[in-house]
Amino acid sequence: MTDGSDEALVARIAGGDGLAMQALYGRHATRLYRFLVRLVRDPTHAEDLMSEVFLDVWRQAARYEGRASVTTWMLSIARFKALSHLRRRPQDSLEPEAAEAIEDEADTPEILLQKVGKAEAIRRCLATLSAEHREVVDLVYYHERSVEEVAEIVGIPAGTVKTRLFHARKRLSEQLSARGIDRGWP
Repeated sequence: MTDGSDEALVARIAGGDGLAMQALYGRHATRLYRFLVRLVRDPTHAEDLMSEVFLDVWRQAARYEGRASVTTWMLSIARFKALSHLRRRPQDSLEPEAAEAIEDEADTPEILLQKVGKAEAIRRCLATLSAEHREVVDLVYYHERSVEEVAEIVGIPAGTVKTRLFHARKRLSEQLSARGIDRGWP
C-alpha cells in the first residue's frame, strides 16, 4: 500500500505496521500535544496522555470505521482521555497562610500591553473562558475542525457548538476591548 493518507496509515497500523505508526505519530503528535496541554494545562500530564492516545490508536486501529477523519478520531480519543484525567485528579488546595504569602505578580493592563503582543493577550483572554467555550474555540481555530467535526468530537449537537462559539467570541471581544485591543475579526 503506497497511499500515505491517514486512513491508509491506520489500515497499516491495524496490520501491525510499526513504520505506519511512526508516520502517523510524526504527522499528529504536535497537534495532539498542544490540544491536550490546552485541556489539562499541564505539559507533563499532556505528554502522558498523548502516549495513551497513541497506544489506543495502535490497539484500536482495526476498529477504526472511517466515519470521521483520522484527525477527528484521534482528537476524540485525546479529549476523552483529558476529561477522564481531569475528573480523577484530586483538587490541590493551599493552606490559607501559604496562599496569602504568594506574591501577586500580575501586571496591570497597561504594563501587560507593553510587555506582550496581541497573541499573548488573546491567550490570556482564552484562559478565562469556561472549559466548554475554550474547547470549541481550540478545536475550530487552532485545529481547524468544522462545526460538525467539533460536534462529533465533543459529543454535542452542531447547534450547541455554534452557540458556544458565539458566546466565546463575544466574551473574548469584550475582554480584548477592555484591554484596548481591537477584536481582530469581523
